[in-house]
Amino acid sequence: MGQAQWMFGLSVQDLVSHMACSFWLAVDPSALPDPGDLPAERAADIYVESRRSMTPQEVVADYESVSARGLEVLAAIEGQDVDIPIGDVGTYPASVVPTTFVFEAFVHIRYDLFPPGGPLQGTPPPVDQLRLAPTLDWIEAALPQQNTSLLNELQTGVELRLDGLCARILRIGDHDDVATHITSDSQAFVRWVTQRGTWESLGVQAEGDPSTLNVIRRLRVF
Repeated sequence: MGQAQWMFGLSVQDLVSHMACSFWLAVDPSALPDPGDLPAERAADIYVESRRSMTPQEVVADYESVSARGLEVLAAIEGQDVDIPIGDVGTYPASVVPTTFVFEAFVHIRYDLFPPGGPLQGTPPPVDQLRLAPTLDWIEAALPQQNTSLLNELQTGVELRLDGLCARILRIGDHDDVATHITSDSQAFVRWVTQRGTWESLGVQAEGDPSTLNVIRRLRVF
């Protein structure tokens, strides 16, 4: 990757640094600044800012090293029967936690680094079941915890049918009656539920109560 691409608004370097910081949180949080009680996304900004003096080469080397260590940590905790709190991100069974790292890499690499939303030219890595399935697993687990206020506005249950690779059906909301139905390609779902695309541009089909649909449009998973 050329220097010009790395320096494109510092976005490429920042994203790689951000993904490294996520692994540092699993490996050794003391390697990062103490964010206090800040929300996770604001804390992530502080972590990246603290590493701005690193060169692109240092950022890549750090990511390669800490991600390898992080994968060992995740493999060790995956089978434990415990719940792990991750601040305002939510609290999850240990078996679910590794999926957040798959989700993060999936979204940042494909949607933030490459077109149409990223600065790099070329084609993003292909999508396969190995990466998409845990990405969807994370979204399914995180969506209720990260959107509590919005989901409390729902008057009916929602059935969300995901087509394509890793097809599945999700139920959103606690209501037994389902009066709203949404159909989306599974990869398109990852984009719009992270607010990286609109329903109109991604071919989402929806029918049901307008106020309920408005709530679902505003959902966001991180």
